Amino acid sequence: MCDYSLHHVASRVAKLEDKLVTTKFRDSITHGFAAISEPHVAVCLLPGTELVFEENVRCRPLFDIGILPGKKIGQRLARFRQINTHNAVTHHDALEFPDGQVVLLTRLRGGQRATVLQLPAVKTPQSTRELARPTVRDRSVST
Repeated sequence: MCDYSLHHVASRVAKLEDKLVTTKFRDSITHGFAAISEPHVAVCLLPGTELVFEENVRCRPLFDIGILPGKKIGQRLARFRQINTHNAVTHHDALEFPDGQVVLLTRLRGGQRATVLQLPAVKTPQSTRELARPTVRDRSVST
């Protein structure tokens, strides 16, 4: 959903067709998504959420040194996922691109715009009727 480093930032869950922008949040070392209409609110994505960017995705320069060029991904479509979940104090939020590249969200250059294309399928609980239905048990009598 949202990286551990964004837990002190106001946040909300992504909605279908949300217009997002990559952002560095105030008083945080982390970059993430904000709604264009709510620039100070982190938008948290569920794993499997699909996004389309307005332009090919670009990453910030390594170590944020302006003299080094940022990486160009060359892709506009991405699926959100979490990586390194076994390590509690590292960034988990990432984008996976159709060519197999996986990039941490915090590495994305700020100001890139994306739209939520699809939310992941969510398992729904069994219907109340199914839960209330009595189960048939074998009542064979042993002698």
